[in-house]
Amino acid sequence: MADEKTNRGAFLIQQHYCDANAAPIYGRMAGAVAAGLTRGTAVGARVLDWPGEPTRDALPLRLFGGLHALVLAGADDALAAVYAGRVTDQAAIIATLERVLAEHEAALLPWLDGPPQTNEPGRSAALMLGLIEIARRHGPKIELLEIGSSAGLNLLIDRYRFDLGGTMYGPEDAPVTITPAWKGPPAPAVPLEIVSVRGCDVNPLDATDPTVAARLAAYVWPETRERLTRVRAAIAMQVERGVDLVQADAADWIEARLAEPQAAGATRVLMHSVVWQYLPEPVAERIRVAMRAAGERATVERPLGWVMMEPDRALGHQVIRARSWPGEGGWTSVGTSHAHGAWVDASGAAGDAAPGVDLPEAARVRV
Repeated sequence: MADEKTNRGAFLIQQHYCDANAAPIYGRMAGAVAAGLTRGTAVGARVLDWPGEPTRDALPLRLFGGLHALVLAGADDALAAVYAGRVTDQAAIIATLERVLAEHEAALLPWLDGPPQTNEPGRSAALMLGLIEIARRHGPKIELLEIGSSAGLNLLIDRYRFDLGGTMYGPEDAPVTITPAWKGPPAPAVPLEIVSVRGCDVNPLDATDPTVAARLAAYVWPETRERLTRVRAAIAMQVERGVDLVQADAADWIEARLAEPQAAGATRVLMHSVVWQYLPEPVAERIRVAMRAAGERATVERPLGWVMMEPDRALGHQVIRARSWPGEGGWTSVGTSHAHGAWVDASGAAGDAAPGVDLPEAARVRV
């Protein structure tokens, strides 16, 4: 059971992660909560007395999502000034937060009831780097399976246009073009065709529902207004044509998908981003076991791949890794990325996972 020190510490961990990802507004807010939050409000008391593991539960971003929803609704001008970066003094931020928590208690408490489901289209650019590696090894056709799809915005990966260091992928007439700041060599110009995209989530969100769309907007960090524009454009793409997203336990769903017949000439690929750390260990282990077993059955005609973008505690960034079968099946690092895909470093400087490691340890920080 967590205690007050641990719960305040979760905000310091979040502050470190925000600072490492060029998010000073949330960094300052996290530092202010860690330093000055009191039990003088019902919200403050619930945060400080949080019974679970606060970082794993994404406690800071549960709170910040609720606060951002107030800002987007125009409910508090002083809080909006904090979110706009116009207030930087910690004491002033603490005073504003304490007042807001008291005045907007009824609106904020429900945001603590469930984890944020951040769904960021920019992460698709990082994932594309892993998919390109899979296509380089096994051929262009990819059958894509995503776990932890949330509202399914990354299930649009076959409909986005990407500029990956000058190498272009995706439809030329795509409504959304994702262009991360690029470091290292351009992405290889490898033929790649995503023939199908399916996803699951234990609690999927319908992005076409205006209430859900507003909730997704609230989880966008305030430093990057362009992200908000892109999320709304991606939601509009779903309104025009939906995605294949179902409610399911990740292990149940992957086991069932791996048992399905696989077309010759296409690589079946498991994909996920900022998801693994939130899976209960029994679920994660079942997925490892299922992927190893499917890897042993993989053939040149029916390969299997695994691509992920997951956080690394030491780096404070995301590591993009890929593995595939047939072959030795070990993890290869193909690059690193900003948490929301603002930049991608394709130099592969993070190094490869150690031999025998099924999936690297992830920092338990929700981004």
